[in-house]
Amino acid sequence: MIEKYFPNVKWDKVWEATVETLSMTFFSVVLTFILGLILGLLLFLTSKGNIWQNKILNSIIAFFVNIFRSIPFIILIILLIPFTRFLLGGMLGVKGALPALVIGAAPFYARMVEIALREIDKGVIEAAKSMGASASTIIWKVYVPESLPAIISGITVTSIALVGYTAMAGTVGAGGLGTLAYLEGFHRSNPDVTFVATVLILVIVFIIQFIGDIVTSIIDKR
Repeated sequence: MIEKYFPNVKWDKVWEATVETLSMTFFSVVLTFILGLILGLLLFLTSKGNIWQNKILNSIIAFFVNIFRSIPFIILIILLIPFTRFLLGGMLGVKGALPALVIGAAPFYARMVEIALREIDKGVIEAAKSMGASASTIIWKVYVPESLPAIISGITVTSIALVGYTAMAGTVGAGGLGTLAYLEGFHRSNPDVTFVATVLILVIVFIIQFIGDIVTSIIDKR
């Protein structure tokens, strides 16, 4: 039915691009969550007054996090082209976008994890220490569970940002709805394609936000 309202749209290409965007988003979110959680924990645990306090290590991690968090994504893609080609053999397709997506989003998410950890009640930590809990126990049984609602909210926000990043990655041939809108919509002066691609990106964003809100509400027992 929808085809008759947009006769200039090649729907097979639209669905293919949608699958590519979903693939890029899924894999980059998973990798960003893992890397960002590790970086966020290290940023927090090595800061002053915490169990792995180490000023030099904390400064080094913070330095790299701040650099990659500050570089505009479209510039980061260009800067990482040699690295991506070395790692994957090319820039085209879903795989070619993953290094830039993860490196661009993980530092941003790491700071959100750090903020979530800083909001934990100090009394809970002191109680765990007084019972003789080891560092690993405190990290995985206290820090992570206590901050989990904020961590999930953070990855939801980051996932939405990654959907936008995938659209920008399309300008360098990474595939997905961004490439479709740029090549089929902009270059061929076909506004129908651009409109459809935009709507589909918005639908993906709304679904991610909806799922994130539900998961956060289930986990948050406060």
